[in-house]
Amino acid sequence: MYHDTLTRIKNSLARGQRRLKVPYTRFDMDVLETLVKAGYIESVERKGRGLKRVIDIKLKYNDKNSKEPSILGVKFISKPSRRMYVGYDDIKKSHDGYGHFIVSTPKGVMNGYEARKNKVGGQILFEIW
Repeated sequence: MYHDTLTRIKNSLARGQRRLKVPYTRFDMDVLETLVKAGYIESVERKGRGLKRVIDIKLKYNDKNSKEPSILGVKFISKPSRRMYVGYDDIKKSHDGYGHFIVSTPKGVMNGYEARKNKVGGQILFEIW
């Protein structure tokens, strides 16, 4: 699930790694593509076939030679034991506009701004800044 993928990303950023491979799931790929659009990850690519499929993630740092990661923090909102659902009008700005809420909606995974713009609510997965 996306919890494991985001934890692996945070650990890789803390170690200063530039690339990371995680097991492929379609939902993880949707979440990662949303993070690419939001500017937190440089790129994602699906590799392999069948059971050996993986997602190759190119991590993003603030400067080319810097070790300062573009992801400063992640807070998981929905958990397997407690799901959080909201309407589009209840999605607020994250960290005074410097962060994003990632929302799983019937129209796919998107950030909070897109969900408000499309007037669609759903499950808030996590907050990232």
